[in-house]
Amino acid sequence: MTSSADAVIAALRSGHDTLAAHVRDLPETDLTGASGAAEWDVSQVLSHLGSGAEIHLATVEAALKGEPNPGFEFNKGVWARWDAMAPAERAAGFATANDTLLARYESLDAATLDGLRIDLGFLPAPVDVATAASLRLSEYAFHSWDVRVGRDPQAVLADEAVPLLTGTLGGMFGWLAKSEALDGRELTLRVETTDPAGVYGLRLADKVEVTEAPAEADGVLRLPAEAWLRLIVGRLSPQHTPAAVTTEGAADLDLLRQVFRGF
Repeated sequence: MTSSADAVIAALRSGHDTLAAHVRDLPETDLTGASGAAEWDVSQVLSHLGSGAEIHLATVEAALKGEPNPGFEFNKGVWARWDAMAPAERAAGFATANDTLLARYESLDAATLDGLRIDLGFLPAPVDVATAASLRLSEYAFHSWDVRVGRDPQAVLADEAVPLLTGTLGGMFGWLAKSEALDGRELTLRVETTDPAGVYGLRLADKVEVTEAPAEADGVLRLPAEAWLRLIVGRLSPQHTPAAVTTEGAADLDLLRQVFRGF
């Protein structure tokens, strides 16, 4: 039987194979060019993914040995080493580091996938493999888009990642959403997604949150699920918004872009 951890690890592998192939032949000008992450060039995004893979792997290995999380000082050392790399080194190193992480995940047997608990260092308690891998998938999927959009303004999130990420970001609204952009307004929107289909409520107030689909709404936002995910993390700028995104009533994309400005 395929576990939820298996599905996430398979999506990570597919996403890695696609991004590694994309990066393999990028010229220096592309590596130092703009990415979808406002403050990073493409090589810096790859550095983030590569260093993150090393840190994540060390965390998994510690859990397998019954040891504590390696800690922030370990992380700082990894970041400093990647920061010092040249752009081409970051590209090559990212591919190796992430492949090594995935190979380790893929080596785990069913009992370990089910029973292992991983202390990620920033959550109140250790989590299971599916949760740890899902957090990596969220980071990987969005930053993969950051890399690819430099060459392709119409890039979208990887198909295999979208169903696994849809519905998982609600808990992040507390630090992703900038409610001050509402200037005291309160709105309830109906959000209708495709691929996969879903219907949600979006409550915009001092606390921004996903709710059950409302019986009555101030407006309606209709969009592909991958665009909904990108909106939440601040990656649905006008030039990266597909034609399938439509609004009714008080659903204002410009306002939503201000609320969800990214991280």
